[in-house]
Amino acid sequence: MPKGNNMRKTKAIGLTALIALYLVGGFSARHGIFPWPQLSALRKMVGAEKAAASSRYTFDDKERLIGDESKASVTCPTQTDRTAVLLLLGQSNAANEGGQRYRSHYGARVVNAFDKRCFIAASPLLGSTDAKGEYWTLLANELIESGQNDSVILAPLAYSGSEVARWAAGGDLNAVLIETTKQLQASGYRVTSVLWVQGEKDLVMGTTAEAYREYFLSMVDTLRQHGVEAPVYISIASKCLEPSNGGFKEHFADNPIVRAQLSLPKSGHGIREGVNSDALLDGDDRYDDCHIGGTGAEKVSLAWLNLLRGDRRPETSR
Repeated sequence: MPKGNNMRKTKAIGLTALIALYLVGGFSARHGIFPWPQLSALRKMVGAEKAAASSRYTFDDKERLIGDESKASVTCPTQTDRTAVLLLLGQSNAANEGGQRYRSHYGARVVNAFDKRCFIAASPLLGSTDAKGEYWTLLANELIESGQNDSVILAPLAYSGSEVARWAAGGDLNAVLIETTKQLQASGYRVTSVLWVQGEKDLVMGTTAEAYREYFLSMVDTLRQHGVEAPVYISIASKCLEPSNGGFKEHFADNPIVRAQLSLPKSGHGIREGVNSDALLDGDDRYDDCHIGGTGAEKVSLAWLNLLRGDRRPETSR
């Protein structure tokens, strides 16, 4: 056979083999069968994959923000009778899920207390989940601007998507709550107000009013047992719409969670009615039908300011 024919035959065979390998490779990749998984594993071993971009944030195993490279610690201010120490509890609308960030207008007179250290307050706050905005720093600025307080200590402890049962005795967040109160006490701080913003998750879960009351009172008992005598403000919060947020398409103001939240201040135990964000905020105040945006933050912080006027001394539980 002439040499040219052999070369053409070799090229044809090679091209056919390449096409066959291409087709087999595509089929293997699509269906995850031999040899694609093995080749993929080999590629990862031989050629190191691109490393994930580093972040300034550090989270714990529950996605709680525990570190931020942009924050520098400062000397914790001494508490006086004109210092507000706010323990901030709840789910995403108490955490760093806001649509607007804020920072202290008064330097180290507004601090974020976390793990026995203090940082000049700025969104996002250490101690809660997520890394977006929050309105507690705005509230702290307003407390000082209004003349209500000379300094504000923000102690956030809020977990997105947390149901009230997790905060009650036996729940996983109850232990974190106890540890947080101990850290504040070790730093020389006495909580002046506890602000609770939670309920959306329990409405979706179908928690009954009775169960919600029982779990919430258990959490309050935990606070009292560990030296927190301050009033506990319970928000009227149950609204988080759209399946993308884990919620419903529509919201009904009269629901078991709201009934429980409205009844709890009447039970004693130093519980007071907090901000009714369900009624206060309209659709434009929530950037995704659930979480609070800039206009919502302004409304909510002002409502909290009005509630906290005069709360410089703790109310003993009864």
